[in-house]
Amino acid sequence: MRATWFESFGSARDVLQVGEKDEPEVGAGEVLVRIATSGINPSDVKKRAGSFPNLLDLGYVIPNSDGAGVIEAVGQGVDAGRIGERAWIYQAQYGRRFGTAAEYVAIDASRAPRLPDNAGFEVGACMGIPAMTAHRCVFADGDVSGQTILVTGGAGRVGHYAIQWASQAGATVIASASNDKDKAACVAAGAAHVVNHRDEGFVDQILAANEGLPVDRIVDVEFGANLAASIAVLRIGGTIATYSSTQVTEPKLPFFEMMYKDITLRFVIVYAMPEEAKEHAIADINEALAADKLQHRIAHTLPLAEIAKGNELIEQGTIRGAVVLTID
Repeated sequence: MRATWFESFGSARDVLQVGEKDEPEVGAGEVLVRIATSGINPSDVKKRAGSFPNLLDLGYVIPNSDGAGVIEAVGQGVDAGRIGERAWIYQAQYGRRFGTAAEYVAIDASRAPRLPDNAGFEVGACMGIPAMTAHRCVFADGDVSGQTILVTGGAGRVGHYAIQWASQAGATVIASASNDKDKAACVAAGAAHVVNHRDEGFVDQILAANEGLPVDRIVDVEFGANLAASIAVLRIGGTIATYSSTQVTEPKLPFFEMMYKDITLRFVIVYAMPEEAKEHAIADINEALAADKLQHRIAHTLPLAEIAKGNELIEQGTIRGAVVLTID
C-alpha cells in the first residue's frame, strides 16, 4: 500500500518517506479502513520531531491520528454489516505505530465511528483531535447554558469548533481573533462578541463585552501567554480548559491568586479523555454532522506526497483551519 513513514526524528523534509508498505491485517475487534483523507495535527508534527523519544523503539511509524475512509473488512467480533460503511478515525497513532497517512489502517472498531453520508471525507479527518478536543473543553465541567465562555483563538482548529459547541448549547461566547477575516469566522460560528487578543486593552475588551462582569469559563489555546488575562477576567469558581501552551511551554502559576479565586484548571487532550467523554463527543459530533450544524475550516488539502509541506504549514503556526491529506 502507498504510505508515509519516518524511521528517525527530525525535520519533515529530512525524515518523512513516501513509498510502499505492507497492507495491515485486521485483528479481532478491529476494522480495516481504506483511507480517503488524513488530518495533520500539531501533536502529529511534534511526534515526528521527537516529542515522544521512545516512539521509534519498535520500528518505523506511519503518522497521523485522524482520518476518514471506508471500512473494507472487519475482524472477529465486529458486525460484518459495517463493511462498506463510511467512517471517521481518531487515535490511530496513539499507543501504536501505524496512523492514517497510508492507504489502509487497521484499528479498533470503536476508534472508527460511522461518518454520516452528508459529511465529506475531508470533514471526517477533522473530527478527531479538533472537534473532540473542543467538545471536551466546553462540556467537561457541566452544562454551559446561560453561561459566558471566552474562547481564545476562536478562528483556529479547536477554537472554531468550541465556539459552535458552546453557542449551540446556549452559552454566550466571547471569542478572540486578531484580524477581520478571523473575526468574521468567529461571528459566523456563533460568537456574540469578538475581541483582539493582541490589543493592550484585551482584558478591558472582554469585561466590556460581558457588561463589566467576569466570564464563567475559558477555553484557551495559549495557556501560559494568556494566564494573567485569564485570571483577571474569570469569575470566582470559574474554569480554564486548555489544550495548548506553545508560546510559554512551562508557565509559572500564581498559586495564591488562583486559589483565592477557586479556579479550576483543566488540561485537555483527546488521548487521555475518559472513554465516556469520547463516547459523548462522538454521539454529539455525529448528530451535529447529520443535521449540518457544524461549520468547518479546512485551510489546505494536499496529496499524500506533499505531507512534508503539510507538516511545515502546521509548524508555521499561522494558518487558521485544518490541513488534510488526500490518499489516492
